[in-house]
Amino acid sequence: MERRAFSSVQGEPRTHCHSHRVNSSRHVYAHSRYVHPMLKPRAQIAGLSPYHSPIVSRAGLGLDLNESMTGCSPRVLKRLRSLSAAEVSLYPQRESGEQLIANFLRIAPEQVLLTNGMDEALSLLFATYLSPGDELLFADPTFVMYPMLGAALGAQVVRLPSGEDLMLPVAGLLARISPRTRVIAIANPNNPTGLAASRADLLKIAEAAPDAAVLVDEAYFEFCGGTLTCRTMIPDLARHPNLFVGRTFSKAYGLAGLRLGVLIGGPDQLDYLRRLSLPFNVNSVALACLEEALADRSFVSEHVAQVKRGRERLTQLFEELGLHFWPSQTNFVLVRVGAKAKTFVASMQQRGVLVRDFSANSGCDGCVRITVGTPKQMDGVLPAIREAIAETRR
Repeated sequence: MERRAFSSVQGEPRTHCHSHRVNSSRHVYAHSRYVHPMLKPRAQIAGLSPYHSPIVSRAGLGLDLNESMTGCSPRVLKRLRSLSAAEVSLYPQRESGEQLIANFLRIAPEQVLLTNGMDEALSLLFATYLSPGDELLFADPTFVMYPMLGAALGAQVVRLPSGEDLMLPVAGLLARISPRTRVIAIANPNNPTGLAASRADLLKIAEAAPDAAVLVDEAYFEFCGGTLTCRTMIPDLARHPNLFVGRTFSKAYGLAGLRLGVLIGGPDQLDYLRRLSLPFNVNSVALACLEEALADRSFVSEHVAQVKRGRERLTQLFEELGLHFWPSQTNFVLVRVGAKAKTFVASMQQRGVLVRDFSANSGCDGCVRITVGTPKQMDGVLPAIREAIAETRR
């Protein structure tokens, strides 16, 4: 007599013989996967190294991601807590936020494109102007997303090594521009060096490549805006239609979790990017907080001043310890701790402080990047650095 089993859903009888037939068909399907060609991605995607989040851990003080250790404005928090159900349930209107940004920067709203963080701004810009075989030009070391996005589009990624001082190699970039150069990406101030290039040098590059989109990524601009060596390129957009400026609310405004970026350019060129941009790319929570974030200028200015003081404390310690560092115009400092950089990073982690090892980056052998914390946090970080350096010298 044949044994029966029952379906757990409808109670219909099923036999073990039937189960055998199902298993057999699965075996045939599995076998067919190797007989017939499998679905394959574009070659450019298949060749990419997987990009993993740089978040190593949230256990301890995170000075490895250049986040704001102060947090966001109390006015932003108050606005977050006042959100209504309707504000969250309805689709967002990005244009209202773009008008706010335009008013703040004193430019036309047609010159502003709000994005889901600066990463999306980069994706849109690169996808708009880079075709397979076109050249993406930048100086190394710099923001890791530039080469990854360019390679994904099939562009020829042209990395120009910076000199020993890690300053932007202006002459080298000018010499390397060719008819195939379609995008030039420059972080100013640069990440991970913290160094800033002059407006005059950036204009030389923009003028030498009129057929290329020249992006000046000003993600850290607020931390250097008062210096003579670091000036925004926004006033130059009218005379240079190939120029774009990127900004973010992740750093000085402390809104990294809301993912809010800004791309600023000529109206005609931004119109092309809008054709590719998704209509609801910026969420309604971020847009609701934008007005208060922009309005609380005293919070941002106080935070920036605090970072500059903390930055000075870091560099004074590095000088005392005889460590080479780069004069930063950002919320972090790049320092060369030597061949035992990994030991230093591990030692800091044991003391509850996360810092970023940049030894594998071009020109950054033995280097570590450290974000500036609050005054109270720095009171504990500085002794930890001193102890960790002592361990590397034993």
